[in-house]
Amino acid sequence: MTTSHYIGFDVHKKTISYCVKTAAGEIVEEGSTPAERGALRQWASTRPQPWRGAMEATLFSGWIYDTLKPYGQQLEMAHPAKMKAISAGKKKSDTLDARTIADLVRCNLLPACYVAPPRIRELRRLLRYRSLVVSEAVRMKNKMAGLLMETGAVYVKEKLHRKKYFARLLEELEEVPESVIDLLRLSRGALEMFESTQKRLVRELLADPELAERIERLMTIPAVGEITALTWALEVGDPQRFRSSSDAMSYCGLTAALKSSAGKQQRGPISKQRNHWLQATLIEAAKLAPR
Repeated sequence: MTTSHYIGFDVHKKTISYCVKTAAGEIVEEGSTPAERGALRQWASTRPQPWRGAMEATLFSGWIYDTLKPYGQQLEMAHPAKMKAISAGKKKSDTLDARTIADLVRCNLLPACYVAPPRIRELRRLLRYRSLVVSEAVRMKNKMAGLLMETGAVYVKEKLHRKKYFARLLEELEEVPESVIDLLRLSRGALEMFESTQKRLVRELLADPELAERIERLMTIPAVGEITALTWALEVGDPQRFRSSSDAMSYCGLTAALKSSAGKQQRGPISKQRNHWLQATLIEAAKLAPR
């Protein structure tokens, strides 16, 4: 009978530490390997025993997970916030962290988190970049208004970012330093670039047939537009992963923190343990819905 091994991975940008244990908890092998696809594939393909493994979810865990997954019986990602509570101690090192993760996998106690399919993660990356571009566009709009206020220029706030009005405004400005006019032109150019970029990103997202079909269904809900639907579809992924509607609301960041002890309950502010991309979009949508 073939015995499975249990492997804990402590991942970093340049190296990955690992610890291989038996079902009884005996250490079979420890070491590290470069955080490179070729090295990981070579290491995983030479494993003598079937294995189950896990790693903590980090910024760069996704590609490591995708590289190793085909070689193992099971590979999971651990929830980083819950891992902090489990692995807290006076001593901390890459080796000890790998041992701890291996033990959690071996004892079936790993606080696993959902890992979206690679295609969803790729599309989600585009959507999050679009959010960055939009925030930069807003900053640029505020900067343009600030430059005009600094120099005492009179302008119509509602029309400032219209192309024709802005061009006419620059021609009519009086007693405004030439340097400020140059900065306004640069800001306008940057704003147009940001706006065209975010539109192109949305078009790329909607070009995915499977995603576009889901977006179309979500938009049948009153007050749900393209961006809200895209954010829900890509940040939630598979809604069946939530055990209840309460779990889904908590993930969205729409519920308050709860402390319960000795029969007493205390509600706090909205918990920061949430998907902040989804929370921000839903709150913005709620503000715009009554308009």
